This record gives sequence, C-alpha cells and structure tokens, in this order.
Amino acid sequence: MKHLLITIIGCWWAVLQGLQAQPQITFQQEKQELGYVLWRNPVTVNYEFTNTGDRPLVVSNVTTSCGCTSATWTQEPVPAGGKGIVKAVFDAEAIGRFYKEVGIYCNAAPRPIYLEFHGEVTADARNYNFTHPYGFGAIHLDKDEIAFDDVNKGEQPVLEIGVANSSSKAYTPVLMHLPPYLSAAADPDTLPKGKAGKIKVTLHTDKLPKLGITRASVYLSRFPGDKVGSDNEIPVSVALLPDFSRVSSQERNHPPVLSLSTGDRELVFEPLEGKQKKSQTILITNTGQSTLSIQDMQVFSIALAVKLNKRVLKPGESAKMKVTVLAENLPRVKGTPRILMITNDPKQPKVSIRVKATLK
Repeated sequence: MKHLLITIIGCWWAVLQGLQAQPQITFQQEKQELGYVLWRNPVTVNYEFTNTGDRPLVVSNVTTSCGCTSATWTQEPVPAGGKGIVKAVFDAEAIGRFYKEVGIYCNAAPRPIYLEFHGEVTADARNYNFTHPYGFGAIHLDKDEIAFDDVNKGEQPVLEIGVANSSSKAYTPVLMHLPPYLSAAADPDTLPKGKAGKIKVTLHTDKLPKLGITRASVYLSRFPGDKVGSDNEIPVSVALLPDFSRVSSQERNHPPVLSLSTGDRELVFEPLEGKQKKSQTILITNTGQSTLSIQDMQVFSIALAVKLNKRVLKPGESAKMKVTVLAENLPRVKGTPRILMITNDPKQPKVSIRVKATLK
C-alpha cells in the first residue's frame, strides 16, 4: 500500500510538472514600420523570437494577409532559451500606404499570434530621399546607425544597409575602420550610377571584449581615397547578452529571478536647480532559486552617478543601487538617462532603468 501511494504521488507530480512546463514565444518586435519601399522591389521583414519557456517550441504554420506577402520560418523545434525567425517577403502590387499582418501558429498559444508591418510604396526609383533618406554626399543609405540589439554570445547576426549611388560615376561601397568584431561585404561589389545595393555587416560575437553594450564608429567611404570624419561617421552599438543555450535543466528549472523595488523600472526626480545633487535608492532582490549575478552595469549619461554595493546575490538576498542626479550636467544630456544591467536571469538578461530628471 505504501509503495502504491508513493507511485500515485509520483505520477501526480509528473502530471503537475508537465502542466507547468510550457513553451513560450517572445518576439523582439511585433510591429515594424518600413517607411518608404520601392514598387516592384521586394523587401524582407524579419521577426526574431526566443523560446522563453521550458519546453521545445514548434511553429507549425505562418499565414499572411494577402498574396503579395510570402513567409518562411524556423522549421525545427526551438529548445528552451533558443532562438528562431519568421521572414515575411513583401512584393508590393500597388502604390500607396499599406498595412499587412502575419499569423503565427505554434504550440505556445491556443490561437494564432498576429504580427504586423506597414509603410508606403513609392514608384520614384530615382528619388532616394524616399527609400534612402540619409545622405553622405552623392551616396545615400537607408540607415544612419548600425545597431545589434539583444544578441547572445556565439551568434553571428547580419544587418543589411541599403546603399544608393546618385553620383555620375560607378561607386564601390566600403566601410572603413571596422572593429575586429565586425566584417562587411557589398552586394554587388560595384554600383553603377543611379543604382542601389546593400552592405551586409556581420557581427562576430566571439570577438567582442565583454557582455553588455559595446560602442564604436565606422566610416563610409564615398570615393577612392576618402578620409574619416564626422560627416561620414556611422555609429555602432551592440548589446551582447549571456548565452543560455547551454544552461542545464536544473538551472533552467530553478533560475535566479531579479526583482526591483521600482516595478515600472523608472526613477522620477523632482526638478533640480543649479549644482544640486539628488539621490534615490533602488533595492534589487533575487527572488529566484539560484545565485543571481549582475555581470555588467553601464550608465548612459554624464548626469548620473551610480553605486551598487553587491553584484552576486544568493536566493533571498538584496543589493542597494544608489542613483544620484547631477543637476549641473543635465543641460548637456540628450534623451532620457538610463542604467543598463546584464544579468544571468534567463528571462531578464537585459534590464534597463530610465531616470527622469529636469531643471527648475
């Protein structure tokens, strides 16, 4: 009888564990604004996703809202912590504004998950102000920065930069002063006058110096013998996250969990004056079942001073983060100051805290 009871309890426990263990799909972006796209010039929209659950994720089908859009997706099961992608190719049939949907059928949701993209189709192939709004002399790009957001160590993502040649000569697209972790190739190698192509930039995460944000600059060569300067500078930013693909099942089932005393991840200060300094303290607590490590912390503003008294927290432990606003530096700040933390919490590898402060 005793053995029977133990067996029944074991079976119920297995059933409960099975009910709790589920795949979960989290998209990097669910909505995308494409801006102007060229008529009869297909564009590809990428939706990258992560399985943030604890069972394999399977995308069984992807539907589109019209015949002008086709889709492909990651066919094999995506393990817990793994990544996949859905690609939608839009070939415009009409000029004007458009709004399209892509439906994702997977074992993480009982109903389809709808993603969207929108923009405007133009037939003016010569007016690169529509499709390539960033001018570098006679050369035009569709991006003015290179940003790799939320990549994991070991990956090699590729970012495409649209480039158009409005000069009177053939042009060879070249990016100068590439850091060791970037490589670039033009497609095609040479652009005749009035033609457009792409520069494919590959990120080699194994060559990055550290986790967290890495910043640099590259420079677009506009003609043979071109020099570097602020007028042909392109900023580069990379947000490198820990690699969770090799985490053991024990660690995955009992992860660390980061909790902040500021639930909305925002600090609001009353208006400051002169050379005044004001501080607030955020309590960081590990509410999970294994050790939490704050692997990197970066402050993106000269108006902030931040002190963290502890970076490794056992389950139940807390740390104090003191955030001080320096009023005298606020006039030189653009945008909202923020603090970035990289952690080993698999569901919160990147934590961003915004700090709102103004002068009287």
